[in-house]
Amino acid sequence: MSKNLERLNANLAKAQPSATYRMMDRVAARRAAGAKIISLSAGEPDFNTPAHICDAAVAAIRAGHTRYTQVAGMRALREAVAAKFRTENGLDVSWQDTIVCSGGKQVIYNALAATLNEGDEVIVPAPYWVSYPEMVQLCGANPVIVACGEDSGFKLTPQALAAAINPRTRWLMLNSPSNPTGAVYSRDELAALADVLLAHPHVLVLSDDIYEHLIFDNADFHTIAQIEPRLRPQTLTMNGVSKAYAMTGWRIGFGTGPRWLLDAMEKLQGQQTSGASSISQHAALAALTGPQKFISVSRAVFEQRRDLMVQLLNDTPGLKCVVPGGAFYAFASCAGLIGHRTPAGTLLNTDEDVAHALLDEADVAVVHGSAFGLAPYIRIAYALDNDSLREACQAITRFCRSLSAEHGDESI
Repeated sequence: MSKNLERLNANLAKAQPSATYRMMDRVAARRAAGAKIISLSAGEPDFNTPAHICDAAVAAIRAGHTRYTQVAGMRALREAVAAKFRTENGLDVSWQDTIVCSGGKQVIYNALAATLNEGDEVIVPAPYWVSYPEMVQLCGANPVIVACGEDSGFKLTPQALAAAINPRTRWLMLNSPSNPTGAVYSRDELAALADVLLAHPHVLVLSDDIYEHLIFDNADFHTIAQIEPRLRPQTLTMNGVSKAYAMTGWRIGFGTGPRWLLDAMEKLQGQQTSGASSISQHAALAALTGPQKFISVSRAVFEQRRDLMVQLLNDTPGLKCVVPGGAFYAFASCAGLIGHRTPAGTLLNTDEDVAHALLDEADVAVVHGSAFGLAPYIRIAYALDNDSLREACQAITRFCRSLSAEHGDESI
């Protein structure tokens, strides 16, 4: 086995499998063994893709649109993407300023792979989406993790950003609303970060806006290239249809940025996957150009679920959860559980212990916060119906109340 491992790319050895998918695999194994598991681990809407989008995909198949497309995407879709960026984000772009990929993840990976060299650094604010630092390492560069705790609203401050930049810095990863915390950057917060970045034109910015349409409390969404147009030459703005239109499995992401970067990404994609699925592209075109009511309806549902989850979690002994401003995640501190023992005898030393014990002993799946770069927390995806969420929280509460202190019989 060790000889075979020596054949692998050295950068691959540095990267870890996705903690989210590892938990999903554990859930699948438990369910296969007959257990009834409530999974709050997957980051995808529980709604079906709207019917008119599915109909467009079927129509595309019947019309024979089943062949290769241009590497960077069908022109009609790229024109719709450009129109979306112009009307929703105030970015003055044409279809030539866009690229379509097989999911938002490929947009990000293509950008990093096209620009990073050994020794380069990428600033990754923590908590972060689990794939950011792994992608950076797969490209041979070094993730520079900048802790952003509750005291800063889980958001990067201008002071922390300035302190992390050096001549080797190549990218800043910026995600709003955030996975895993749901934190949303305000206009003023983005403007303050932009002021720092303008002084460092060698630093590129990857603005991951995939949760753009899931912002609560009547707040407005802002993206950094919109707030500071002078930053556009060094910014890649990424988005997609996965979260807004419940199309995670269709695998369509898109982006806009400087032409030199898009050309490099297209060159890479041409030797990697070529164009995204033609059928999925036709579905995405229908999503962007068709009725948009689904977005507001689903957002209202998620906001109501957020309110329910935060209340139930804060009523649970040992847990504490700040109110997220967007996405569909609650990032709850489980510091009050650390050091306690479960009825099955498991000592909870870490948030990962908490997550696995919840699955093993409460039949509820969550993901540990340390996988996202900040402990001790658990990420809870509230992309389920209210009854399931209540049932899950009741199980979590019973679990927490069943814990005893490591020394003595004191319960939480």
